[in-house]
Amino acid sequence: MVHRFKHILPVAVLSGLFVQLAWSDEPPAAKSLWQTVTALPPTGQPPTPRKPWVLREREIALDLSLLYVLKDAGARPLPKITVELFDKAEPELDVSSTVSRINDTAVIRGTLNSPFEGDFTFVVTGNLLIGTIQMGDRLYKTEHMANGRLRLVEVDSEKMPPD
Repeated sequence: MVHRFKHILPVAVLSGLFVQLAWSDEPPAAKSLWQTVTALPPTGQPPTPRKPWVLREREIALDLSLLYVLKDAGARPLPKITVELFDKAEPELDVSSTVSRINDTAVIRGTLNSPFEGDFTFVVTGNLLIGTIQMGDRLYKTEHMANGRLRLVEVDSEKMPPD
């Protein structure tokens, strides 16, 4: 009776090992650094007029746990991180440089992975992320609105005044 099952045990062990190796090769799903805020809380303030160089804008909320990993210069390898822009474009960030400062500030630079071409620079202080994304001929900025709230803005660079 034991002789019948002695061949099954090694096959079962090897099958379990093969399945575990196959699952470990699956790339982890990308996480978005921010999401669109759909319901805006009333602020009691009149809306600010739109600047002539702003093409589109919307309020965003950061994924704070992902932000903390992103600004940690020692956190490598980074998970796959995307950003949600307009027109359903979600480029993946390829971080090339993170410089962290003692005052809880980090400067993060990198490029956008294929099929998107472009680069980005973010400055993170505490829970705020201010930065720019250049994707082809399009320019996007994140701006601080008030009380830790952020917005994503698509800018017409030809109409924008110089810094």
